[in-house]
Amino acid sequence: MAELWQLPAAEIAYAVRTGQASAREVIDAHIARIEAVEPHLNAFAELYAEEARASADAADRARAAGAALGPLHGVPTQIKVNTDEAGHATTNGIPAFAERIAQEDAPHVARLRAAGAVFVGRGNTPAFSMRWCADNDLHGRTNNPWDPERTPGGSSGGASAAVSSGMVALAQGNDYGGSIRYPAHACGICGLRPTVGLVPRSLGVAGGPDRVTWQLMAVEGPIARRVGDLRVALGVMAGASPADPFAVPAAPLEAPPRPLRVGLLRDPGVVAPDPPVNAALDAAAGWLADAGYAVEEVDHGLFAEAYRLWYLLCIEDNRRDLPIIEEIGGEGAARSLRTQLAVARQWWPEQPSLDDVLDGWARRGAVVRELHEVLAELPLLLMPVSAEHPFRHGEDIESDASAIRLAAAQWSCMALPLLGFPGLSVSAGVYDGLPVGVQLVAGRFREDLLFDAGEVIEARANVPSPVDPAPGYG
Repeated sequence: MAELWQLPAAEIAYAVRTGQASAREVIDAHIARIEAVEPHLNAFAELYAEEARASADAADRARAAGAALGPLHGVPTQIKVNTDEAGHATTNGIPAFAERIAQEDAPHVARLRAAGAVFVGRGNTPAFSMRWCADNDLHGRTNNPWDPERTPGGSSGGASAAVSSGMVALAQGNDYGGSIRYPAHACGICGLRPTVGLVPRSLGVAGGPDRVTWQLMAVEGPIARRVGDLRVALGVMAGASPADPFAVPAAPLEAPPRPLRVGLLRDPGVVAPDPPVNAALDAAAGWLADAGYAVEEVDHGLFAEAYRLWYLLCIEDNRRDLPIIEEIGGEGAARSLRTQLAVARQWWPEQPSLDDVLDGWARRGAVVRELHEVLAELPLLLMPVSAEHPFRHGEDIESDASAIRLAAAQWSCMALPLLGFPGLSVSAGVYDGLPVGVQLVAGRFREDLLFDAGEVIEARANVPSPVDPAPGYG
């Protein structure tokens, strides 16, 4: 039989609800797992074992008293350190924020807690959550369980490493430029970027500057080892909240006609996928076809334009933070923003004018409309999360040239936030010893289509999960 720390979130909740295991037994098993592998990975910015045990004991008392139990009752969960969790510091990986203690939970964190999730610690992230890795001067570097030389992805790198290695069954992340989807790809698990507005956010906290692009493009979402766990977690996290003026309730939508058409997009004109990524796309397309989906190759340059527009609108929005990043964020964060400015200079003036930016926003609306029209005919798109295997630590800030190469590989990571549509990263196999994820994209509020197709891919890919840290650690 599987160990408790090996079970996915929904199975843990079922075991606790039915008395097959106590919440305390579940937490003790996960804490033992953390003690065994965390020294190799450094996925936690903060670990609070005794607080987690006390929460588990309270969960067991609630069950014994016959209380109504939430869908995540007893599930060990990690909250990202750039997100408010009452009583804990929202450091965002910045030494100057080490004592910035949150007074209350962010709205989606409060919903996870109310659903019975047992919080065990805080997930590591890069300083200011602005790199495709998790490395900062306060908490150190998080490693990928599959390869000590590779990034676990970012910015939700602590979440992906913790979930992939069995230290928690569920983690919360956020995504402004791939920060949920890329870590899932890098660590062989799954992560959901929901529709903008579906999960409420806290605005104006250390999780990110209250910039217009953060308000309109950043989302909160779940990371797990099973697509079914993402489905459960989204049901808990979603819904309007007065804390977020942009959050909206999701209305039931009519199912599209079957067979469902899927467009396979390998490259919108940015960069061809490496052979392992192409192989994963071929495999996923074949599995969907076997399950009754109608898959066809497509070519939509709108994603290339959205990728370029992200580097105008978002980078200009964040350029104003360069002085504070250089002052308190550490060299890695400052170099990251400077290299992103170099990426943007491929297409945009070194100092874009107000007209440039306003024209970019106007063009964004046209590109969003174009994708709506595409998805009316093709309800699902299948594409890379990244055109490459997980890159090596520090490769993103080695030079302007390396940053430009990696940005091109990550075109879908930036295009989707610019467009505001949901995306699911699901692992589609192991190639050359490393996992490779693929991404499914659907219309706004059609996460149900993503989950259904993602479960088909997950069932056939059979990627090992959880995994032990690879040889070479310690």
